[in-house]
Amino acid sequence: MQLFNLNPYADRTPAAAPAEPVAHVEAPALDPVLTTSQLAARLGVPIQTLYDLRSQGRGPRGFRVGRELRFRLCEVEAWLSRLEADDDARHPREPR
Repeated sequence: MQLFNLNPYADRTPAAAPAEPVAHVEAPALDPVLTTSQLAARLGVPIQTLYDLRSQGRGPRGFRVGRELRFRLCEVEAWLSRLEADDDARHPREPR
């Protein structure tokens, strides 16, 4: 004869099954991301240049995954477009 029920879940009722099956929802695809070294290689600059630009508030928008920086490709393209627009504003082209 057992005096104690050793199963801690014995007094709980089982959860009711959902009335209808749950539809599978596809997660949106992630934007491509670059590491700091990949971005530096694409731009042809030292990695330290990216760190310096970011510390000055002039670099591309990035985020950390653990200890590593990542940059969304769309953010890098937007940053490069802003740099080009700023450069065009400072150095307008002569009409031909």
